[in-house]
Amino acid sequence: MAAVRARVERAAAQAGHAVALVAVSKTQPAAAVRALAAAGQRAFGENYVQEALAKQRELADLTLEWHCIGPLQSNKCREVAEHFAWLQSLDREKLVEPLARHRPAGLPPLNVLLQVNVDAEASKSGCAPGDVPRLAAAVAAARGLRLRGLMAIPQPHPDPAQRRAAFARMRELFGALAREHPHIDTLSMGMSDDFELAIAEGATMVRIGSAVFGPRG
Repeated sequence: MAAVRARVERAAAQAGHAVALVAVSKTQPAAAVRALAAAGQRAFGENYVQEALAKQRELADLTLEWHCIGPLQSNKCREVAEHFAWLQSLDREKLVEPLARHRPAGLPPLNVLLQVNVDAEASKSGCAPGDVPRLAAAVAAARGLRLRGLMAIPQPHPDPAQRRAAFARMRELFGALAREHPHIDTLSMGMSDDFELAIAEGATMVRIGSAVFGPRG
């Protein structure tokens, strides 16, 4: 964990901006999350809502920040709205209303990132780049939600230049969105094998799993 954190901090310093690290705890046991929390990690990302809720119950004695980073189905909106601090994978306008309706009044607004399918992969979740303005406007207007920015999972191309180009397209899309919504502050992109490239292209949040936890179970 310390080695990865040092790499993130070094890349952030070179890029000239702060970067938050979300540890992707998908398939990892609660004990592994607890160990990372003891090392100072606070933000954890989960793909599957039911798995995440089980860990949240087991780790209720800790103050952790839970991010839903997997594809969101309509029937999970209530659980995400009630039990997560962040949703990084919003990609459809029809999910905005149920998320807003189910966000408890006693909690801060749910932080929302729009997931963009930047490489137009047929098998991947995410909205088309051209749909970002309309979806962003819907989130920004919804009570109980707070638009924070964009997220992407570019195609894992073996050529680093190709990956960097996708990150650069996201940076440009984020800049365009910031002109309409000046308060946004988060561009979530980059994982274990490419987070330094992502940071160089403007990522302010990286999602790292295997590099901090080891291979998934």
